[in-house]
Amino acid sequence: MKEKLDLAGLQMLQKELHRKYLEKWGPLCPGIGRDILLWMMGEAGEAADIIKKKGDNAIMEDPDVRHDFMEEMCDVLMYFNDLMLCYSIAWEELADIYLEKHERNMKRW
Repeated sequence: MKEKLDLAGLQMLQKELHRKYLEKWGPLCPGIGRDILLWMMGEAGEAADIIKKKGDNAIMEDPDVRHDFMEEMCDVLMYFNDLMLCYSIAWEELADIYLEKHERNMKRW
């Protein structure tokens, strides 16, 4: 049976990955945050390319295209987690701000 992951669990996996490759990748710190954000945007661009080149229907109906699209989305999420780790942001902390922002957006228009 596959393990169910929540957002905090994803961040724990990302920490594990960085511990394994610490010597190769270096530490996650504010000084590298800008680079990680740029890499994340590059991965988002790769996901956008699949939409552009293969189309929405292929993502919904072709298992191979769907898998490739989800892999790119995972890359985006991995870099997002790295970015949060660079600035010592836990998912619980982000969730509080997310809920504040959601409440504000619900009253905005």
